[in-house]
Amino acid sequence: MDSPTGSYPAAPRVPLITLEEAREAVRLLLHFADDSPEGQAAGAWAADVALRLPADD
Repeated sequence: MDSPTGSYPAAPRVPLITLEEAREAVRLLLHFADDSPEGQAAGAWAADVALRLPADD
């Protein structure tokens, strides 16, 4: 079986979002966290993402 080949850009890759943007996303998710199913999901996801972020210096 032949493997697909492709060319990769030579430019450096940039992160999907910056650390500042990730922290803002967590803040907004926590803002929408409440007792609704969507709010509970927002709170759970915010907590999971927040644990992955580096601590403030």
